[in-house]
Amino acid sequence: MLNFIWVSFFFIAFFVALLKWLVWGQGDVFVQIMGATFEMSRVAFEIALGLVGIMSFWMGIMRIGERGSVLDLFVRFLQPLLRKLFPDIPERHPAFGAMVMNFSANLLGLDNAATPLGLKAMTELQTLNPEKESATNAQTLFLVLNTSSLTLFPVTVFVYRAQQGAADPTDVFIPILIATFCSTLVGLLAVATVQRIRLQDPVVLAYLGGLLALVGGLLLYFAQLDQATMQAHSARLSNLLLFTVMVAFMAAAVWRRLNVFDEFIDGAKEGFQVAIKIVPYLVAMLVGIAVFRASGALEMLLDGVRWLVLGVGGDTRFVDALPTAFMKPLSGSGARGMMVETMQTFGADSFAGRLASVLQGSTETTFYVLALYFGSAGVRHTRHALPCALLADAGGIVAAIAVSYWFFG
Repeated sequence: MLNFIWVSFFFIAFFVALLKWLVWGQGDVFVQIMGATFEMSRVAFEIALGLVGIMSFWMGIMRIGERGSVLDLFVRFLQPLLRKLFPDIPERHPAFGAMVMNFSANLLGLDNAATPLGLKAMTELQTLNPEKESATNAQTLFLVLNTSSLTLFPVTVFVYRAQQGAADPTDVFIPILIATFCSTLVGLLAVATVQRIRLQDPVVLAYLGGLLALVGGLLLYFAQLDQATMQAHSARLSNLLLFTVMVAFMAAAVWRRLNVFDEFIDGAKEGFQVAIKIVPYLVAMLVGIAVFRASGALEMLLDGVRWLVLGVGGDTRFVDALPTAFMKPLSGSGARGMMVETMQTFGADSFAGRLASVLQGSTETTFYVLALYFGSAGVRHTRHALPCALLADAGGIVAAIAVSYWFFG
């Protein structure tokens, strides 16, 4: 899928540029395209170089939390809820433990740990599947909850915003929490409706009620503030929560008598390697997007969306961030490239730059996760997994746009 998308950037750009040259006489369009390739190649390398320090620091912090058994706390917290949502899975079956660990790792933003745990969980769920080529209810719900991307600490988004010069890289933290909660809730309700899962169970209601109360409390608190005060309070709360998490991770590691500094260094080394490894991917995606924009193809696409929005009397400022939303279900690296390109073009603290960041943190790479997880288990018939996952994506995108207008519009 990523190969098709990337090549399409260049093919479409070429044909649009030819059209502009031959029909409208804009012969300098190819000069602009080639200039964009050289400029964005340089920018991509500078971005990756700037990410090294920030990525190393946060990977070090996340390693401290992982080794300090913070993951185990999330496992114990989630077990009662998942037993109710997945009644077909025996309590002591290996699939249950792998699923709980996967969800816990996703909540903490530990992508490096979450993916292998997710693959293991899907493989174990397949052992309970009487029809090996068709997804079970448990596999479908597990997949949709993964693609809805409920993440408490979207560290990667903060890292890119910091590198792009955002005044406060974490000012999108509260909006992302609200948007990703909406995405997960929509996904859960969609699957529950199809599978007739009993959400009225007291345990399920207690968990959902607690989350709704938390998000509702945030909404009520910020609703009584004017926008400038709301942004200031959101930034303070976001930074307080994130620093509290950092200290809590260290405290957990100290409690377990770990060498916190050494654990941090091990994680930071991994962060350095990650930052270096993404250089070719970042160059490829940013150059592809730059060519697509320089040819005028991206603007034509967005102009079409603006025309539709204006037709219904809507505000069009959100349209500049939509490429990230369009790309996210298809490719994580592609969406990341779109987010960075939007911040490069409009500024990290612009409305479009902030909205692209919220969109990036609110949904997951649906098609990639579906292909990877079901492919690992040999499942060919995904039943209602894809429509429910896309519905969750739509819920997250709508929520991200709405909450961004509320906080930053």
